[in-house]
Parts: sequence; C-alpha cells; structure tokens
Amino acid sequence: MIKAQQVVLSSRPHGPMTPQNFSMLEIPLPDLKAGEFLIRNKILSLDAGFRQWMNAGASDNYLPEMPLMAPVQSIVLGEIVESLHPAYPTGSHIVGRTAWETYSIADGSDLMTIVDLSNGIAPEQYLSALGPSGMTAYFGLLKIGLPRPGDTVVVSAAAGGVGSLVGQLAKIQGCRTVGISSSEEKCRWLISELGYDIAVNYRKGPPLAQQLRDAAPDGINIYFDNVGGEMLDVALTQLAMNSRVVLCGAISQYESDEHSGIRNMWELITKRARAEGFMFSDYIDEYDEASMQLAQWIAAGQLKAPLNLSHGIGSTAKAFCDMLSGDSRGKCLVVLEA
Repeated sequence: MIKAQQVVLSSRPHGPMTPQNFSMLEIPLPDLKAGEFLIRNKILSLDAGFRQWMNAGASDNYLPEMPLMAPVQSIVLGEIVESLHPAYPTGSHIVGRTAWETYSIADGSDLMTIVDLSNGIAPEQYLSALGPSGMTAYFGLLKIGLPRPGDTVVVSAAAGGVGSLVGQLAKIQGCRTVGISSSEEKCRWLISELGYDIAVNYRKGPPLAQQLRDAAPDGINIYFDNVGGEMLDVALTQLAMNSRVVLCGAISQYESDEHSGIRNMWELITKRARAEGFMFSDYIDEYDEASMQLAQWIAAGQLKAPLNLSHGIGSTAKAFCDMLSGDSRGKCLVVLEA
C-alpha cells in the first residue's frame, strides 16, 4: 500500500503565517476508482495567492476556504504512476492543482495539463516561466497592460516569481522598467541579473512617491501590481495619462486581518486610466501559444526564470513562510525527494 506524506493546514493564521500553522501527516492511499489516476509529485509550487484561502471565512468565486487538517492546495508537477483514465496514461508527466503531498489522486477535472519533458526544458520551468507564474506575467502584461515601445512599466514585488518575469517581458516589448523591492541587495539583483532599468527600495530612502517621481518623471504608463494596499495607493498618484493598472496580486493584504482601503481612485478618472484584475486561468485557450512564445524567448536568452529551490516535503512550510516574508527571490519551488 502506498502512503502519502502531506503538509496540512493545522491552524488558522492570525497575522504573519508561521511553520507552526502546518503539520505533517502520513496517510495510506485508497485504491483508484474508474476515471482516476495516481500522481507521484516531483515539484511543488509555492504561490503567495494561496495564502488568502487559508483564512477563516475566505471564499470567492475562484477558490473556497481551505479546510483544516487537509493538505494545502498547490500547483504541482508530477508523474502518473497508475491510471484508470484513458486521457491520462501511466508514465505521463502532468502539471495540475493538487496539494502539498508526495502522492495525489486526481480525475483530470482541475487544471490538469500533460507536459513533454523530453524537449530539454528543465522540469522546474513548467511551474515557473512556462507555468502559472509565466502565464500570469505574460497575459497580465500583454493582454491587460498593452505595452507599447517607450512605455514606463513599474512592477511591485519585482523580485518575486511573477515580478521577476514581468520586467523582462516588458523589456522585450521595448519598455523602460522600474522595479519596486524590499532591500538594496534585491534592487541590485533586479538591475544586474534581470535587466531592470531602475530599482527602488520602498523600505529605505525618500518616500516611495518621491522615488517613483524620480524614476518615472513623465508618469507611469503601466503599473503591474502584486502588492495592493498602501503601495498601490501611492502608485496611483504617479500615473501618466491613459495608463493601465494591472491588478495581479495583493500580497500586503494576505497576512493582515484588516485590509487597507484605496484613497486615490480619483487618479484613475483624472488620468483617464484603467485598472483591471485577472486570473491566468482566464486565458486557458491561449496557453499553447503563450508557452511557445515564452519558450522561444527562453531559448534565445531573452528571458531568465530565476528559481528559489527547497528540497523535501518537510521544507515546504518554512519555505512558504519565508516567501511571504520577503526572504526569497524568484519563483519558489519545493523539489521532492525521489
């Protein structure tokens, strides 16, 4: 009998999440039913957006509140090792939404995509540049941001899994890029490794509004927001005419019981600006086209996908908390032991 190790949500967080909010379990797996398949998970994706569904009462039209003592939902890459589903044969590799666990049973109904690992692309990229982070950056910037050569694109949480890709995609489109981050070390990295034109440290130096005025004296044409809250409010005061605000994430709100309001919505009116939220799954019909284009940019050396790797199922809780606190950069993944 196969047993699965699982990381479960054992208590609701109040404020910043800690590893003590999670526990490890080992459970025997039931026999497969018709239409199901068994996945041996190889890589787990750590995504800040999942944090909000760990709160008590969290519910919206995308995902419900995560139950206590159940494995934490996650995007994973794994290998199908047993199957009773004709569309998902044994030996296939798959990217889909299951959980923080070593084995998962699925039926193909929840964002399950078979991927080809024989093409020389590192498996990690299917959870990074060719996975949810890459799709989020690609569709958010190109479909909602609508970049034009010469635009100034400002990205919050620029060193994160999505932000580290958005800036590079904007440069490919001929834009000028400004990254917002939380340390001098990250700011240097954004410029030297990812090609950002300017990086500002919101925790040091003049107020953020002044730093953005200095970095974008003619105003911000595209603001790609991963943070929300006060940082978004400040950025709205620096918009150019006819600018676009891409509402991607709100990491500043996920760890707080009180959500700060936006006071500067008037700026959207006076600047004839547009703010729009989205989920990468809105564009599922365009995944193949996006994957081909992203892979071409990676092969040409125009797009780097920085990774922050942890190893073993036991490292998952701490790695997730470190990511939320800003102690990592690039896409955070957990590589499971064979």
